[in-house]
Amino acid sequence: MKIAMWSGPRNLSTAMMYAFAQRADTAVWDEPFYAAYLKATGIDHPFAAASMAGGETDPAQVAQLCCTPPLTRPHHYQKHMTHHMIANFPLDWLRDVTNVFLIRHPARVVASYLQKREEPNADDLGFARQAEIYDHVCALGQSPVVVDSFAVREDPEAMLGKLCAALGLAFDPAMLSWPQGGNAADGPWAPHWYGSVHRSTGFAGPEGPLPDLTGPARDIAEAAMPVYERLKRHAL
Repeated sequence: MKIAMWSGPRNLSTAMMYAFAQRADTAVWDEPFYAAYLKATGIDHPFAAASMAGGETDPAQVAQLCCTPPLTRPHHYQKHMTHHMIANFPLDWLRDVTNVFLIRHPARVVASYLQKREEPNADDLGFARQAEIYDHVCALGQSPVVVDSFAVREDPEAMLGKLCAALGLAFDPAMLSWPQGGNAADGPWAPHWYGSVHRSTGFAGPEGPLPDLTGPARDIAEAAMPVYERLKRHAL
C-alpha cells in the first residue's frame, strides 16, 4: 500500500511519520515534493539549498516515484505538505495511492508556525490547497480518510487504531513511541523544523486551550476555519 498523508505545516505531520516509521512493514518518505516546490517558487526557506541538492526537483519525476516507490517493505508512507502542490504540479497520480488528510485547528497551526518563522501568509499554511486536493481525490472516486491531530493527541492508541483500521492495516503498538533524536528518513530541513519531535519519544499529551491570536495571524486563522470545519465533518 502507498499511503499519501496530506497536511499543512505544524500539524503533527512529523510525529505521524515517525509513528509509521516504527512499523516493520512500512517505509516512509519525508515531504517528497519539497525540493521541487523550492525550485519552482524560489521561496527562501531554511536549508533550501541542501533540500534541493538532496531531493528530486522535477515534479513529474516525484509523482512517478510516489506511485512506484522502491518497495523494500510492503507499505510506503509519504508525508506530503499541501502547499508544496502548486498549481502546475501534477495531481492525477493520486488515483494510484491511498490518500489521508491530517487536519488541525487553524489557530493552533498559526501559533505553532509563528514560533519557527516570521508571520506567515495563508499560502504558507496550505489550508485552501488541502481542500482542493481533498476535492480532487473525491473526484477521482476515492473516499479519503480524514484525521484530526487534536484527537490523535487526546488518545494516540485509539486514533491510530482507527486510522489503521480505515486503511486495512493491523494496528502496531510500536507506532506509539520512537527513539529520541530523529529518524533516518528526515529531510535536510529537519534541524530547523523538527526540534520538538527530535526531543520526544512519543506523541505529546492533549492540547490545551486555543491560543489567543491577534492581528494578521488571527485573520489567517479565521479565514481558514471553513476549510477546517468542512474536513472535520469527515474525520474519524
